[in-house]
Amino acid sequence: QVQLVESGGGLVQAGGSLRLSCAASGKFFSMYAVAWFRQAPEKEREFVAGFSRLDGRSYSGDSVKGRFTISRDNAKNTVYLQMNSLQPEDTAVYYCAARSGSGTYDRTSDYPYWGQGTQVTVSS
Repeated sequence: QVQLVESGGGLVQAGGSLRLSCAASGKFFSMYAVAWFRQAPEKEREFVAGFSRLDGRSYSGDSVKGRFTISRDNAKNTVYLQMNSLQPEDTAVYYCAARSGSGTYDRTSDYPYWGQGTQVTVSS
């Protein structure tokens, strides 16, 4: 069982940056695959970025490639999402997700564990 708590959201102007954090509780967090998703009003939840435990590489959705970077600190049981060059279309609630396994997972149905979300609003 894993509990996830996101933080770091807020209001930022277009072109700005934010770093989101996801603190995890529970044993063996380093053994879990983790990812960030987001959901804008009246839209489906969208994959943003994730980690493959198989090769330790990160992967991201097309809409954020080159702007967002996922990282993790297993010693702190924390996953981060560094977001640069933010645009109004990045406005959404951002969720952290986790699952056991070592593959690459980019569907919401792949993840049984979710945080409560943190709001990111980008003004133009």
